[in-house]
Amino acid sequence: MDVTTLYSIGELSRRTGLSVRTIRFYSDSGVVAPTTRSPAGYRLYDLDALLRLELLRTLRELGMDLATIQRVLDRELSVAEVAAAHADAMDVQIRVLQLRRSVLRVVAGRGSDPEEIKLMHRITQLSGEERRRLIDDFMDGTFGTVDADPAAVAMVRAATPDLPDDPSSEQVAAWVEPVGLVGDEDFRARMRRMAMWQAAGRPLDIESEAGEELMKFTRQKVADAMESGIDPLSNRVVPVIDDLVHRFAEVLACTPDTEFRDWMAQQFEEAHDPRVDRYWRLVWIVNGWQVVPNLIPVYPWLIQALRNERAA
Repeated sequence: MDVTTLYSIGELSRRTGLSVRTIRFYSDSGVVAPTTRSPAGYRLYDLDALLRLELLRTLRELGMDLATIQRVLDRELSVAEVAAAHADAMDVQIRVLQLRRSVLRVVAGRGSDPEEIKLMHRITQLSGEERRRLIDDFMDGTFGTVDADPAAVAMVRAATPDLPDDPSSEQVAAWVEPVGLVGDEDFRARMRRMAMWQAAGRPLDIESEAGEELMKFTRQKVADAMESGIDPLSNRVVPVIDDLVHRFAEVLACTPDTEFRDWMAQQFEEAHDPRVDRYWRLVWIVNGWQVVPNLIPVYPWLIQALRNERAA
């Protein structure tokens, strides 16, 4: 191709696939100025203008704005710099779309009402920095006003919910609930009490009195029942709880009656608040952690089973 060749707008249109009207707009905007004009006054463009126009078309197709493109064409910015910035912007857009997709799947799966839909959408639109700030506020509000055990604070902070960029519908659904919990003052007080208790590593009175052998048997018995899918509020729980209550009563020299069952439930409730246990279960889901059977809390199930009137 002869570098001295000049092209009319029509010829540029045929070579680039852009419309005459679009090329004229770019020309009027000064992005691709005409090289000269014909004796009749028509705009003519050289090879450099053709190449600029082809690059302009490519960058526009990649979503770049005209002002940025002009800076690239004028060599104020390199293509590499602009491409990197746009790639980062597209990463953000992709994450937003992935979150929206997950929210829609949750809505479709469980028939959410309009208020829940708005809540899920608002919460999932929080940026990573905003999500971290939310948890930081929770930590400060929970432990900042007391002489908290550093071990308790570290334990809670090390296991905070962190929604991934491409969450599953289950993770989105699980993320919404703890976000509602962390702003609740009653929940913060419960979390502070439970975290400090667990960090201290002190056993419950009933654990010390019952002895290591019976407690090990109890955890295994409850874990087996949970794995078998036994609902703590169903009739199937009766033989399991009857057996445990009689074993504890024998060791503690008590009568295995309803009053004793209530006492057992109160003892286990001291270090296992249902809302706090629920929070940790949700954190487990949001973070995508693998479920380790021997780490699953068994006391919440046991407390419910002991409170079950049918087991009395």
